Amino acid sequence: MDESQIYARLKDVFADVFDEESITLTPDLSAKDVDGWDSLAHIRLVLTVEKEFKIKFSTSDIVKLQNVGGLVTLIQARV
Repeated sequence: MDESQIYARLKDVFADVFDEESITLTPDLSAKDVDGWDSLAHIRLVLTVEKEFKIKFSTSDIVKLQNVGGLVTLIQARV
């Protein structure tokens, strides 16, 4: 699965989790850039990503995530 396919699927995940269709995903996008991206939303996001891509992240993987680019890299490593 290439980056563009992952970003396309992540766009739907972000729209669902944050109830916002207009979020533009970039590699540098992080929690500080999205209204409502708090710790609870982060958990929902991770769980939704795991379900969407049929993968599991370790706690250490999740803690290391800094931005969407890191998430995409992690997804690519798992699928």
